[in-house]
Formats: sequence, C-alpha cells, structure tokens
Amino acid sequence: MNARLATSAIATLVALSFSSASAESPERSLKPQVRPAAAVAVSRNATDLTGLGQPRQTDPMFRAWVDDFRPRARAAGIPEAVIDSAFAHARYLPDVIERDRNQAEFVMTIWDYLDRTVSESRIANGRDALRLHGDTLERIEAHYGVEKEVVAAIWGMESAYGTHRGDTHIVSALATLAYDGRRASFFEQQLISALKIIASGDVNPGDMTGSWAGAMGHTQFIPTSYEALAVDFTGDGKRDIWSDDPTDALASTAAYLAHHGWTQGMPWGVEVTVPAGFDYAQAGKDTKKMPSDWARLGVVGTDGAPVRDFGSASLLLPAGAQGAAFLVFKNFRAIAAYNAADAYVLGVGHLSDRLAGKGPLTSEWPRGDRSLTFSERQELQRRLTAHGYDTQGVDGRIGPMTMSALKSYQRSAGLAPDGYASLSVLKRLR
Repeated sequence: MNARLATSAIATLVALSFSSASAESPERSLKPQVRPAAAVAVSRNATDLTGLGQPRQTDPMFRAWVDDFRPRARAAGIPEAVIDSAFAHARYLPDVIERDRNQAEFVMTIWDYLDRTVSESRIANGRDALRLHGDTLERIEAHYGVEKEVVAAIWGMESAYGTHRGDTHIVSALATLAYDGRRASFFEQQLISALKIIASGDVNPGDMTGSWAGAMGHTQFIPTSYEALAVDFTGDGKRDIWSDDPTDALASTAAYLAHHGWTQGMPWGVEVTVPAGFDYAQAGKDTKKMPSDWARLGVVGTDGAPVRDFGSASLLLPAGAQGAAFLVFKNFRAIAAYNAADAYVLGVGHLSDRLAGKGPLTSEWPRGDRSLTFSERQELQRRLTAHGYDTQGVDGRIGPMTMSALKSYQRSAGLAPDGYASLSVLKRLR
C-alpha cells in the first residue's frame, strides 16, 4: 500500500486519526473468500444517502467534472446505475482540499508522535480490544500467520479500535480530490475502485464512509488495496470493513501484511544501543547485516546481549545519533507497505510490543529539539545544494536523496553522519 502514503494520516506529517462485534457462528467456514468487484445492479436502498444533504448546486465546475468523469467510469466497467447512485448526493468538499494542502506544514517529533500514538490509554484500550475480540484475532492469526497484537496495533493506530472510523462520504472526498487536480490520476484511480466496490454489493454508497483522504473502515483501507486484498472472513458474502463488527477489517489487515511478506515469529524491530565512536554512515535501511554482525560492531540489545539472528537487519536512527536506535527486520517493511512513514511503522511496532506485554522504550530522546518547519526543511535542502551536496530538488521532504546529501555534509563538517535533519545542523549551514 505504498500509494497509501498519499492518502492515509501520514505519520511524519502527522494528521493523527483519533464495537462490539457479534460472535461468529462456529458452523461458518473460516476460510476467507476474496471476491472480485463484479458489476452488479444496485438496489433502490443503495441510493439512500441519509444525512448527506442535497448536491451543492453552487459548484457548477465540480458538477461539470463529474459529468466529464462519467464516460471514464463507464469505460472502466461501472454500470450506469452504480454511477447514478454513487453521485446522487456527491458534492464538492472544500475542507478536504484544505486538509490536503496543509499536510506538509507541521511535523511532529518522533518522540511526541510515539507519546501520542502509544499512549497509556491506547495501550489499555488495545488490551481491552484483545480480550473482547480475542477469539476472532486468534483465528485470524492462525490463518494468516500474523500476530494478533500487530493486527490490533494497526487497528488502534488507524481508528482507535474502531471508535473513529471517519464519517466523510468517500465518493465525495475522492471526487473532490480528483477534481482538484493536484494528484488527479491517483485519486481518480481510487474513485474508480470505490465505484467497483459499490458495484460488487459489499457496501451501499451511503455507508461507504471514512477519512477525508479516502481511507475506509476499521483499519483504513484505500479502495485499490481493498479491491486487491480485502477478505470475507465471516463468510456472509460481503467484505465488510465498515460495520461495527471488525472481523473482516482485521482479517483483511492480516491478509495485507501476509501478502507483503510478514514472517510469524520475527520481530518488526528491536531497540538497541550503539557504541561510542560508531560509524553512523552504516545506519540506514540500505545497509543490512545479521544481528550477530552488528554485535561485532558493538550494536547490541538494551540488555547488553547480541540480538538474536532473526534475519538480516538495518540500523534505524529515527532521531539521529542522540535518540533511540533500532535494528529493523523484514517485518518492518511489511508494515511499511501499509504506510511507508518510519514514524508510523515505529508506532505500530512499539504498540504491538506493548500489547504483547513488553515494556516501554529505554533510550532517551533529544526532547529539547524541535522538528523543522516545512519552510526550514526547504531551506535545509537549498543550503545543502548550495554547499555542493545536491538534494535533487527542494520539496520540503527529507527523503533518501536529502539524507544522503546531509550525511555527506555532516561527514565533511566533522559531525556524526546520521542524516538527521536537526535545527542545529540547519543553523550550522547558515
């Protein structure tokens, strides 16, 4: 779900999203069925979009865009009745555009992010959810080989265990974003998929609600990912991720992680300590070594013992040389397929560990620091490039090219080359 990075509450840009399920009949088959989004007729009930109000006639350009979109939807195999039903009350949502525009303006520090996403209340609520839905989660774990605590952690991160699933009309949101044009192709693709989901009979247009960015249900699937990997675990003929029963959503999340290479019994990551004088140029996800090899370099668990050789691992320094360090494994990348932001993956991983009974992180964070603003990140890129360390563009995002340029500058300046975009390094560049 790398495309999810464009739509979900992106962890490093921090738009944080803040049920009781009926018991499954033991006679039901536990084998999930993935149904293709077949083009079927929509019942009259599907046009009942109670609470959405009437279409806004004050948006003629948006209505013209919808009329222009209809032939493309038909060409994608969407029946006319589905298009009519889905757009009967669709409207332009200006607040969606405002939120999309403002994502990059504020960045939370990793420690503040983890404080909020792995709070004591979220841990306690997660343990309650594990008790309430334990049988279901254990059957899902047995089928997909994804630990129940990991599935529950994503549920907690995405919708606070189903309590904040979002009430935005998905067709309206996606049509608004596609019409807006900034990422028109991506959002139109999501809109087509949303219409196919309606056509399949899995959900009525009025019940297809979620976040402003088009993510849906208990674990916030975007439409294309739903189409590809959502499952009917209850066996009732629908892949229902929207209702109060979270079973299909949780199973779909496990199916997603399994599809992206989750390995049962392997940790997502392990907190480690890094020795004085360590060569920080070896940190980063591109460098992989077995934990025993890292141990020979002095990188060991917080208990002082080498980390077990679960598989090759990379050294992740989310706050640079001054903060916590982690050896991250293949399962880190499986979670990253759900949302590629390192902060999100760390949040899911750490929350899952806490739900499994492990303790808090032991390392200190540089809590006196603050994150760079969007304009400061752009300034950092411009100044690095001006100093001869090309960031390959100025977009305000600290990606691999900017981190590589920053490491080169830090090395030349006699600093620890950890690639961490701090205020102190920006001041030094000035």
